[in-house]
Amino acid sequence: MGLGLAGAALMCVAVLLPDKAEAQFGLRGGPLGVARFAVGHMIGMSRLRHARMAVRGGRYRSAALRSQDPRGAERGQPANPYVLRAALTAQAALSGWQGGRRPQGWWRHPDGSYGWVGPVFWPFAHDDLTTAIIFGDTTSLSLYGYGDIYAAIFAPYVATELAAYIAPQGRRARRIPSAETLCEASDAGGLPVERVTAAVAPNESQRTALDELASAWAAARDTIRAACPTQAPATAAERLGLMSERLQAMIKAIDAVAPPLSKFVGLLNDDQKARLNALANERRAALAAALPKDAQAAAACKPDYDPRYDEKAQRQYEQLVQQQWPVAEIASTLKLDEIARARLDVLQDTTLRTVETLSACPAEAAATPQARLAAVKARLETMLQAVGGVSDALDDFEADLSDEQKAGFEVIGPKRGA
Repeated sequence: MGLGLAGAALMCVAVLLPDKAEAQFGLRGGPLGVARFAVGHMIGMSRLRHARMAVRGGRYRSAALRSQDPRGAERGQPANPYVLRAALTAQAALSGWQGGRRPQGWWRHPDGSYGWVGPVFWPFAHDDLTTAIIFGDTTSLSLYGYGDIYAAIFAPYVATELAAYIAPQGRRARRIPSAETLCEASDAGGLPVERVTAAVAPNESQRTALDELASAWAAARDTIRAACPTQAPATAAERLGLMSERLQAMIKAIDAVAPPLSKFVGLLNDDQKARLNALANERRAALAAALPKDAQAAAACKPDYDPRYDEKAQRQYEQLVQQQWPVAEIASTLKLDEIARARLDVLQDTTLRTVETLSACPAEAAATPQARLAAVKARLETMLQAVGGVSDALDDFEADLSDEQKAGFEVIGPKRGA
């Protein structure tokens, strides 16, 4: 219910503040773009209802972070990786938050999963690349954006909670996964060689090229794992820096697999290429059949969607922005002068601008793996650029702040998550 209201609240900018929003936030595409993003973030609400995120004790097992759902196979039902991942990342993300006592976290994704788990940004990063490039499924990829950048600025965790993921100590240590464990266990998958082999039936030369591609895919996974944090980030600038490092590692991984992917696909005949591309079609069809349809979310992602005729889009936008960006409270608490206040406004506007540039509406999957790879890289580069812009705005804001003011700004994050 809370997520639904949040999504609807963001959308009502088109009705309540159309001119102000476009002028202040500088959102390309105007209020309609904002509304499409907002409802796009509501995609998967029905999935969330089936993925309870409460953490009710029990020891954390790193094997649980595997992206496959064995329970689905036991019941004779197809596994839904998104429902499982929502529950698993919630368990990992909340095990250190608020002492593991709170059942939800404000920085969760619309599908119930988490983009930040302790100091780790984008768990399942390698799996998401594989799913998007080979199977044409960008469901998880499309959910990364504004909310994760916001969480990097206003930290979900207090220092002690965040440090527990790096060097857990005491009785609760066994319940909090280490950052290394998160990075190792959440990206355990690789290129689905067996499925590709079954689909295209490669000859000897094609099989050699496929083996080379599999090796490159494994190396790409190692590249992403190498960007796993070894220290708990203490400041917003450090958290944004970790985001940049992780995104850069993902882009580097994509660049590494591009040549062997092109070589392998180039050796296939037209029939084999069609069967390879059919893997993506089958994946999308299976998900469409397994997931309940959200008519409102689907309509909001259409280019001609007009939120002025959607009653749910006309609620609580001002309240939401005030809650997320307590500019007046920050200025008062930190005793900001006029220049610092103006820079804070720029930071807010720069961050909110990513609402449109990083829309959560899933893009239509390209027809070939190479085209999908290019599209995924473009998305990551857009996000990297957005993070860089927010980092620059944050640097400008903090440039003339005292150490005491900077410390006060960092405290606001965990305070707002309490």
